[in-house]
Amino acid sequence: MKILAIETATEACSAALGIDNSYIQRYEVAPRQHSQLILPMVDELLKEANIKITDLDAIAFGQGPGAFTGVRIAIGVVQGLAFAHDIPVIPVSTLAALAQHFADDHDSVAAAIDARMQEIYWGLFKKNEAGVMQAIIVERVCSPTEIAPLSAGKWFGAGSGWQTYPDELKSVFSENLVGIDENVYPSAEDILTLAETDFLENKAISVEAAAPVYLRNKVADKN
Repeated sequence: MKILAIETATEACSAALGIDNSYIQRYEVAPRQHSQLILPMVDELLKEANIKITDLDAIAFGQGPGAFTGVRIAIGVVQGLAFAHDIPVIPVSTLAALAQHFADDHDSVAAAIDARMQEIYWGLFKKNEAGVMQAIIVERVCSPTEIAPLSAGKWFGAGSGWQTYPDELKSVFSENLVGIDENVYPSAEDILTLAETDFLENKAISVEAAAPVYLRNKVADKN
């Protein structure tokens, strides 16, 4: 199984290549530079693994939510690569990827990405028996003050939304918050982990069916 993954929806730009159980990744926090960085990252990975784009079984990508420009870059790159070589694609939630980053240490993750305009992209995830984070609510964009209090379970907070609105989000969990990492971004390696599961479950789709997830229509892109 050979899957390429890209993630450009936030300040971090990354690409990862999974060949069976081996992963390699390129990752850089570089706002506004994703369009210049992502294709060279892909080329480096393919050369390092000594494979061609036509050897891939699928291309996975972070479909959003996130910065509008970043999400569009991912869609554009995937369309260019997949259309040309008739490769199936696997869209993956950036919020789910953010949660998956902490799957080794936490069972429940509250993922929040700063959406600007006094809002966050918000999702709650729980780990299944296979170690894969799965959404337990519909992902949404909202003000942090609109989130109903959660009184059950132990939760770990992840993402830039926790840096921008720490007090508002902490109040949602009361004593049930076990930790926070507000400096982590979704990465292609975590996209890849989720995509491999989807691929084995025959959830890859044609590139024509691939679509971004913005969660709102108003543009608030400062990344």
